[in-house]
Amino acid sequence: MSHHLDTPLASQTGQLYIDDLYVFHGEGNTVFIMDVNSNVNGLHSEPGFHPEARYEFKVHFDGADFEALTYRVSFGEADSGGRQALQLHALTGDQAREDSADGELVLEGRTGEAASGGGTRIWAGRVGDSFYIDLSLLTIVNGAVANGTAPDLSGWRPENAKNSFANTHVDSIVLEVSHQHPQLRPGARTSVWCATKLATDAGGWRQINRFGHPMMWPIFWPNDTDFSDPANTRHPSEDFNATGQYIGEQVAAVVAASGTSDDPQGYGQTVARRLFPDVMPYLVGTPATYGFAAFNGRTQADNAPEAMLSLVTNTAVPSGLKPSVSEHLRDSNFPYVLPA
Repeated sequence: MSHHLDTPLASQTGQLYIDDLYVFHGEGNTVFIMDVNSNVNGLHSEPGFHPEARYEFKVHFDGADFEALTYRVSFGEADSGGRQALQLHALTGDQAREDSADGELVLEGRTGEAASGGGTRIWAGRVGDSFYIDLSLLTIVNGAVANGTAPDLSGWRPENAKNSFANTHVDSIVLEVSHQHPQLRPGARTSVWCATKLATDAGGWRQINRFGHPMMWPIFWPNDTDFSDPANTRHPSEDFNATGQYIGEQVAAVVAASGTSDDPQGYGQTVARRLFPDVMPYLVGTPATYGFAAFNGRTQADNAPEAMLSLVTNTAVPSGLKPSVSEHLRDSNFPYVLPA
């Protein structure tokens, strides 16, 4: 599940730990962005992307349990200047969920440079992190979820909020796919997630980390600092049966303590069903927004932490931060990120 690098294991192998996923409408295309390798904890032990890993964007259609389109990005060893060769493969149909399938080679390129062809474009490299939150607010909600109590916001002053991610960096993969794509045409109802996978000694692949909705790990599993929870390695189709009751009960306890619902158990299960399977819904060709009204993709400007914290507590949790706090790290044109 999602997490920035504030745990001991992630600080050692940050190349494999996903920080954010964004999906939004571009200029006649759909944009997918995966961020990994944050240095928010002051460490950046292994620059770049892991040369023995795969970075995959997974797309489900029409509420299907399994993906029917996968974009797989792989990288070579870094050269003397830190640049890495990259390859983009596309896998469709049943192959989209098969680690043993090779798929179709779509593009080849290098980090720090755009590569394009056939209605597809890719860029990967080190960028400033546009994610924003004051972690002291997260700490308040963490305590409430962990203890089943009402969040005590009496001492929280939104007007004094500071972005804990200011001046931090991530490694980003930006993929653009034209609306002419046979599966990603406007009106297609998709669900998107991403994963990192590492080659095993036995010749297979092991899923290390995955991401659908933002803030899942920090809210529900903040003490799992070694990422041992099986949520990381399972497929989203297994989510609700595996953890739906646990998430629902955590939310219900907070809501009951806060008195914000006449049916805390019902609300908790509603939230669990909204978050599981842990995939991000997006209607291709429409404006993306991740907010109170709807989850429809996610832009880099969206205040996802505020939306998630408010959903989980069933009360308004003002973050005190606006999208403008990181607008200098976003661009309206490809690759939509600002190289560091």
